[in-house]
Amino acid sequence: MTQNRKRWLTTVLVLVVAAGGYFAWQKLGRDNLPAGIASGNGRIEAVEIDIAAKTPGRIQDIVVREGDFVTTGQVLARMDTTQLEAQLRQAKAQLRRAGIGVDTAKSVVSQREAEKKTAIAVIAQRNAELDTANRKFERSTRLIRTNAVPQQVLDDDRAAAEGAKAAVAAAEAQRAASEAALSSAQAQVVDAEAAVDSAKASIDSIEADINEGTLRAPRDGRVQFRVAQPGEILAAGGRVLNMVDLGDVYMTFFLPTAQAGRVAIGADVRIILDAAPQWVIPAKASFVANVAQFTPKTVETEEERQRLMFRVRAHISPDLLQRHIEQVKTGLPGRAFVRIDSNVDWPPFLTEKLVK
Repeated sequence: MTQNRKRWLTTVLVLVVAAGGYFAWQKLGRDNLPAGIASGNGRIEAVEIDIAAKTPGRIQDIVVREGDFVTTGQVLARMDTTQLEAQLRQAKAQLRRAGIGVDTAKSVVSQREAEKKTAIAVIAQRNAELDTANRKFERSTRLIRTNAVPQQVLDDDRAAAEGAKAAVAAAEAQRAASEAALSSAQAQVVDAEAAVDSAKASIDSIEADINEGTLRAPRDGRVQFRVAQPGEILAAGGRVLNMVDLGDVYMTFFLPTAQAGRVAIGADVRIILDAAPQWVIPAKASFVANVAQFTPKTVETEEERQRLMFRVRAHISPDLLQRHIEQVKTGLPGRAFVRIDSNVDWPPFLTEKLVK
């Protein structure tokens, strides 16, 4: 064996031993945690959002692919809105018709108001005629006593007074009829205006449905998978895509009773992912379950109660996520370390390579 080959083998052996020692140190360091730090295995998760159709219809196009990163307001898919657009044209035609109905009803109101004024004028005229007839009848009544006028004149004046009184009553009835017609015309105006409001509301509703036909991303995130394909017909609420909100990412892990009971909301957490063990991700405890997630078959002793496992959730800061948005992935397994005693310092392996 040559000298160079011996040196090469020696170097390789040293590297293997060093690497083994390093990983052994890492494992021992992580397994021998201080009393004030607990750990559990978990998986990175995020809030899932279903992108769904508001109204039934056919998918016209889907413009994103699985795995694409999308931003708030970005167009993801479009629904076929041909039928809705036809309904919109119909609603606009109804609005124009209702507008004409309002103008017509207002014209009728003006006509009825004129008729009412005419009826009032006629009443005034008939009252004047009645007053004249009454005066003439009273004069004839006085004169008949002295035979200054014949009986026929008195009878004629009496008939004229009675006729004038009937004419006043007829004029009063005509005014009442004109007032009723005016009220009816005013009600027609209200009804026509209501039809206008109804048509406007229909237009707003249809336009909203047309706008909803363009499906947009409600948050920054990543498309996980397509639920449907272009050309498919969906019912109301039918899912088109599923995406994850990359601004709301967390790890869920489990701790036994003694440790879970000491986790404070807001406690510091450190996460190390299996896929990137060289990096430490800071987080905060945001949730501790109030019931055990899984238990032994029977819980009869204190020792068995300590074996109850509680779910803990650690949220990663949205600001940190935003700075590394392209690297954020869900489903990755890892290990979470939570400080259950704020006076205990983090071990060195949890402070080095801290992601910022």
